[in-house]
Amino acid sequence: MTIDRDRLRALSQTSSFYKGKFRNLTRTPSHGLTDLLRWQLDSSAGFPPGKRFPLQHPDAHRLAAPPDAAQLTWIGHASFLFQYGGCNVLTDPVFAERASPLRFAGPKRHTPAALQVADLPDIHLVLISHNHYDHLCEPTIKALYRRFGDALCFAVPAGVGTWFRKRGIANVVELGWWQSQEVPGIGEVFCLPAQHFSGRGATDRNTTLWCGWLLGQPGHSLYFAGDTGYGDCFTTIGEIFTAIDLALLPIGAYDPRWFMSPVHVAPEEAVRIHQDIGARQSVAMHWGTFVLTDEPMDEPPRRLHQALAEAQLHESAFVVMQHGETRVF
Repeated sequence: MTIDRDRLRALSQTSSFYKGKFRNLTRTPSHGLTDLLRWQLDSSAGFPPGKRFPLQHPDAHRLAAPPDAAQLTWIGHASFLFQYGGCNVLTDPVFAERASPLRFAGPKRHTPAALQVADLPDIHLVLISHNHYDHLCEPTIKALYRRFGDALCFAVPAGVGTWFRKRGIANVVELGWWQSQEVPGIGEVFCLPAQHFSGRGATDRNTTLWCGWLLGQPGHSLYFAGDTGYGDCFTTIGEIFTAIDLALLPIGAYDPRWFMSPVHVAPEEAVRIHQDIGARQSVAMHWGTFVLTDEPMDEPPRRLHQALAEAQLHESAFVVMQHGETRVF
């Protein structure tokens, strides 16, 4: 991977913080309570039914002794175990039964998490994209910290570090968009723009940043898009970083489009991101675990398959993994 350091340095001097809030690079509609109520009324028949997908059980020996090539295991939703060069990395680990501050209410997991904290090999780095409950799970983070302690580094976007420090977690790399930091023994982490929003309650909307991450290691680069709508930032990412080896891109939680398009890509837009960033290989995520929006749970892979055909891309360029599946790239 080559990097345009001069352009990256210039962009890192710009700010996405304005009047106490973070904002997207491209101006996007801000849907308030009225729009939320309209969506709920339009969906008065209820969300689509939950569906449990086939679940593979990862091989513990394979995870403990990965090959020299990059190895990826899909835990579910946006949670992956990525292994390369002797380093084990988690993305947005959520192992709880609900993506919610409550244990008895909120989006329920329909396909079990393929791994729990006790099943993991030694984890060296956790990438957190933003603070929504389906991406930042307090019980999971606490369990990871209890097991791995201060040896585990958490990379988080600006403002989210406070959440970790309040829970006694000090080994935190906290960055703004276009900034990077070398994590000893692991590689360089780049905090990159996404088009989304943040908040865990009624009063903290956009007071912390949201992002994607790029992990650069000798011989390999991993891009984790986090949660995002489609924007011009992906073309810029593709111009600065050439070429990204493996990209984890969301394909679900996109309907209704009038409400979701600013913050969640549809599969067709995920294919555009794959092309914009020049990824050699992409893997689908953010589908098939929680019912968050109006599309059927099994629709995103079908639409991705069609979108790849329309873009004249082979389906092997952007693959859908099974829950719990481990693949070597």
